[in-house]
Amino acid sequence: MRQPIDLSVYLVLDPDLCGGAQGMIDTTRAAVQNGATCVQLRAPHWKKRALVECGRALKSVLADFHVPLIINDHADVCLAVDAEGLHIGQDDLSPIDARTIIGNEKTLGLSVSNEQELSAVDVRLVDHLGIGPIFSTSTKPDASDALGIDGFAILASRKPCPVVAIGSVKVPIVGDLIRAGADGVAVVSAICGQKDPDAATKELVDAVQMARI
Repeated sequence: MRQPIDLSVYLVLDPDLCGGAQGMIDTTRAAVQNGATCVQLRAPHWKKRALVECGRALKSVLADFHVPLIINDHADVCLAVDAEGLHIGQDDLSPIDARTIIGNEKTLGLSVSNEQELSAVDVRLVDHLGIGPIFSTSTKPDASDALGIDGFAILASRKPCPVVAIGSVKVPIVGDLIRAGADGVAVVSAICGQKDPDAATKELVDAVQMARI
């Protein structure tokens, strides 16, 4: 049986902001030491061998903290590094094909941006959703139109499974998103590329915890 993932502070790595593989490894270590609960390896322009090498290094870091590693898009890379899960978008493998490849033991996340995509979610296949973008984001220029907090709240009110908010999420809006129905927040630039990723992560963790009181 698949174990549920703590989505509270979900770090999505960016190789450009972090300064390459070693930067992503260092950022990951800083983040999980300060409370990040999930890490996704996303490097859309990398060759798969580089993704596998980085994924294995990340798994080594995360093992001591019992924090899961999610691979973006590539089901074969997910299996090669024995990551805990895979995350797919609307233009990637279909959920049924992704589940066929990764099996029933690994977590599967799916990005949704509107009511039509949300209505199509099959919770027999998908474990959690990334709903967004909340605001326009430079880290994913092909993202859908921004939802805003109100738009997110509408979708989150109908969530068929746990959801994480993504897309230019910063500390000042974390509380609003949690109260709007988010089970966690996914962040990129709020941690990646920050001068002090330790402090940046701690701020996010504190904001999530405060919103749940």
